Parts: sequence; structure tokens; C-alpha cells
Amino acid sequence: MAQLDIVNLMQRYGSHAVVQDVSCRVQSGQIACLLGPSGCGKTTLLRCIAGFEAVAGGEILIDGTCVSRPGHSLAPEKRRIGMVFQDYALFPHLTVEQNVAFGLHQASASERAQRVDHLLELVGLSGQRRKHPHELSGGQQQRVALARALAPRPQLVLLDEPFSNLDVDLRERLSLEVREILKREGATAVLVTHDQHEAFAVADEIGVVAEGRIQQWDSAYNLYHRPANRFVANF
Repeated sequence: MAQLDIVNLMQRYGSHAVVQDVSCRVQSGQIACLLGPSGCGKTTLLRCIAGFEAVAGGEILIDGTCVSRPGHSLAPEKRRIGMVFQDYALFPHLTVEQNVAFGLHQASASERAQRVDHLLELVGLSGQRRKHPHELSGGQQQRVALARALAPRPQLVLLDEPFSNLDVDLRERLSLEVREILKREGATAVLVTHDQHEAFAVADEIGVVAEGRIQQWDSAYNLYHRPANRFVANF
């Protein structure tokens, strides 16, 4: 079953079209990636999925429910989306376990503790639970941000350039770790990046974006060996 459906999506700022007639589908449990150079429209597309921006045309469906179309936009907090930001956006005054538990206020104390324990073990940070974000490395902070996003069991996890603040070696290692964590949780996810190595390491399917359009939506193998056009081949 498709967890995310984007149908003929349009978004513009004034007369300038940023996203043009984009359609794609992400199946439940799959990791997709929007890959493209800066300014191509991929982050705008992610913001539309999250509900941070209204759309000018088309529609977005999450788990079969329309969350965005012209004149209708379900509030971000009602979309059951987990978000991992580029700068992690951790709460500096909260400990690791408090950050992870932040979205679990509706759960009972025992359910909350069990979920936090599970996620800290999953991301390999059980021994860091009492620390604050400033006491952690960049890679550890990113894993806390991922655990926090996964905690409420969202229908969809969105990752906005999550590795861009890390050095190259850590970025490559962590991208594989993040894929493993998402797969073990059975999460459906959409990653935005400009880095082909990250896209190939993390995603099951990749949409190459240019000038607001998806040039090709395919597996990493097919993008590399059977590019749809010259832009995809060159990029």
C-alpha cells in the first residue's frame, strides 16, 4: 500500500513555479530520496509534504487521506509526520531521553519509558541518556533527532539534508546506519539531499529533481545504468 502519494503537485512563489506537475508514490516501509542540486525545488517539495507550505495545484495523500490540495491543508501536527532537520533542532535544555520522549506526552509513563528505552538501544545511545545535546558529537545528535522523530510511530519520516553538517567519513558511515535504523523500525521515509552517495546508500527509490520536476523516479541501479535523459546521466 502507498504511504505517500503526490499527484500533479504544483507550487509557486508569485509567478515563479518552483514545483511543476510532480507525481510520485512511496510504498509503506520504503525509503525514498529527492535528489538534486541546490535550488531545484526538492526542499520546497518536502515542506509541502510536511504541511509547512500550502500547494498551488495537485494533491498530497498520506495513507490514503488527502492532506494538501488548493484551499485545503491539514496542519503539520495532525499529519503524523516525524521530521529530522538539517541542524537536528534538539532542545538544548533537555537530556537525550527527554528529547526522545518529547512527542510521547499522550502515552502512559510506562509506555513512554519502554518506547524511549527501545529507541535509545536502536540508535546505540543507551549509555548517553542523561547527557544534554551539547555533550554529544554531531553524529550522536543526529541519532537523537532520528529517535525523537520515530518515537510517536509516525506514518512518514522526513529527513531534510540530515548529513550536511557532518564530515565526509562520518556522513558515509551514518547514512548506512540511518538506513538500518529506519528499516528495523519499518518506517516509511523521504530523504532530501544533493549528494548522490547519500541517496544511493540510504534510499530504495530516488527521484532526480531539476527545475521543479522529477526527471526520473527509479532505483539507484537504473538511474546509474539507464538514465532517462542527459541531465540525469550528467548529474
